Amino acid sequence: MSAESLPERLDNLPVDSKEFLQLVAVDFSGTYHVYLASKDERIKMTRLSMSLLAAPFAAAVALASAKVIPPSALITWEQAPGYLFAMVAAFGLLSFLPFLRLIEAVNAHMRTARALNNFRLLYVVQLKDHFSALGWSPNLPVDPRYPETYAPLAWPGVNVMMLALVNSSYIAVGTLGLFRAELHPPVVMVIISLLALVHYFVYYVRANVSRQRRLPQNPFHFPNVET
Repeated sequence: MSAESLPERLDNLPVDSKEFLQLVAVDFSGTYHVYLASKDERIKMTRLSMSLLAAPFAAAVALASAKVIPPSALITWEQAPGYLFAMVAAFGLLSFLPFLRLIEAVNAHMRTARALNNFRLLYVVQLKDHFSALGWSPNLPVDPRYPETYAPLAWPGVNVMMLALVNSSYIAVGTLGLFRAELHPPVVMVIISLLALVHYFVYYVRANVSRQRRLPQNPFHFPNVET
């Protein structure tokens, strides 16, 4: 379905322009709530990730304050207790859950926004002449393929990738420290980069390739415009 396939006038429709204008108000409200919910969930998942990633530091401070371990043991790589490195790696892995939830939230909200764009075709084309007479237009996208769920340079994508980088750093440093491996910065950077690529691959698959999923049954054979 496209704008060209819809009728251009309201003559054969059982509604008038006033009833279609109610769709405009509902559309604005729906679009606002979709993006508001998207922003709210991104903030919640980011806060949850930061809380999980801050837990090892809080545990180290608590142990040092309780004199369970001497503060000097936290300065050098060799003297730090192994369970602290295990905690760093564990919370890096645990933070992978809000990372996945952040991707799924972005997908859900972007698909809802695309559905609203498709719905908007019902009245934008029909009220084209009416809007022109008013000197006003909804000024909202009507492309059901927009916005894209896979957008690494948009704010949701940047948020996901920065979280992937931090998770990879925690997992790499915690695992190397747990096995008391020699700390070579180039090797650590390579390991972090490989782990970040794994995160990126998950993001790419869930946000891009997985859009081409099996569609639900369509007994009325309505055309599907979602990519």
